[in-house]
Amino acid sequence: MNKHGFDYDLFVVGAGSGGVRASRVAARYGARVAVAEESRLGGTCVNLGCVPKKLLVYASHFRDEFEDAVGFGWSPSSPGFDWATLIANKDREIERLNKVYRGLLEGAGVTILDGRARLIDRNTVELGGRLITAEKLLIATGSRPHLPSLPGIEHAITSNEAFHLPRLPERVMIVGGGYIAVEFAGIFAGLGCQVSQLYRGSLFLRGFDRDLRIELAEAMRHRGIELRFDSDVAKIARNDGGDFTVTLVSGEQVTTDLVMYAAGRTPNTAGLGLEAVGVEQDQDGAIVVDEYSQTTVPNIWAVGDVTNRLNLTPVAIAEGQAFVETVFNENPQKPDYDNVPTAVFSQPSLATVGLTEEAAREKHTAIDVYKAHFRPMKYTLSGRNERTLMKLCVERVSGKVIGAHMLGPDSAEIIQGIAIAIRAGVRKVDFDRTIGIHPSAAEEFVTMRTPQSH
Repeated sequence: MNKHGFDYDLFVVGAGSGGVRASRVAARYGARVAVAEESRLGGTCVNLGCVPKKLLVYASHFRDEFEDAVGFGWSPSSPGFDWATLIANKDREIERLNKVYRGLLEGAGVTILDGRARLIDRNTVELGGRLITAEKLLIATGSRPHLPSLPGIEHAITSNEAFHLPRLPERVMIVGGGYIAVEFAGIFAGLGCQVSQLYRGSLFLRGFDRDLRIELAEAMRHRGIELRFDSDVAKIARNDGGDFTVTLVSGEQVTTDLVMYAAGRTPNTAGLGLEAVGVEQDQDGAIVVDEYSQTTVPNIWAVGDVTNRLNLTPVAIAEGQAFVETVFNENPQKPDYDNVPTAVFSQPSLATVGLTEEAAREKHTAIDVYKAHFRPMKYTLSGRNERTLMKLCVERVSGKVIGAHMLGPDSAEIIQGIAIAIRAGVRKVDFDRTIGIHPSAAEEFVTMRTPQSH
């Protein structure tokens, strides 16, 4: 027990990215910490999100590589693909990462408790029939895929199940317009599936720069993906042959072997006992917190997707770190959501940091927009008809770069470096004075001289 008679100084509910970071660092600052996890360590990102998804993205790229190789003198080849081998190897890597997370927590002195924790009062949780007390509580339970209420929705899967399909379907329909939907459309298409993607809006990836969204849609169509915008599902029916008939709101019917929903996520707050303790939630079930991640109950905090602020793994980690610095290290810190870089591992991929052109025009009186639009050097010999797009948004009076955007190979790797510069307040003249690495795609960011629009 701690000096106040509690079992722990900190009890963390959820061992995802934010919960693990907070647990480890708090323990290293001398706190007695326990973390409860009902599933596998690492949360969505490690088990059912970023990591396995990126591995599947890598797998789906090889089709392009085999095709492109011919233009460089290699003989045409169509090697076979085995879905079961990919999934088995992916599972092996996830198992390794789970052990790494367990080792990190145990090495820091954190007590790991397996099971679902429920709050009894502001200092007490129940887990497996056992009552555990803590001076401070941190909720880091993440989110789960959302499924709408419509006839036959029980026949649809989400990204959770997509990572464990027993076999690769021939035809896939993906419903949604966010990054998960777009990424899985590219994954399934790259692995040889016939893919259609439905989105109820007029253009997917809302919130990203419009030029990139338009260019990506064109590139995906070139890859054979059928994009159906302004479209939605009315009902799903299973056929005798095991496939499905999807009836759209328009009345049109489409037959497919798999229906996958990637239409948003819901905070994991149900059944946690938050209402009885007095922790306020918004209409979507997300926990309401202040700028220091503190809830409406003074000794309870929350970080990550369960708060529905900026739902990215590195942001959850930053929130967990800021919480510990504030509460256990007398070093108050607020999570900073300005200029957070992000990427969509679509095909081609896109990455961005700072303001989109649309947001920049709303926020600033005068901006200059620089663009580079070109065919990647690799494709000049392979013959692939796909182009890279780069953009810089510059506030005219100060000359500061307020947004950088890229669609094309290695966009995430390139934008990560540019994000550091934008974070440091880089000006367009600094880009102009920087010598490029030639030949590279990245050098285009330092050679753009003439604004395309004002």
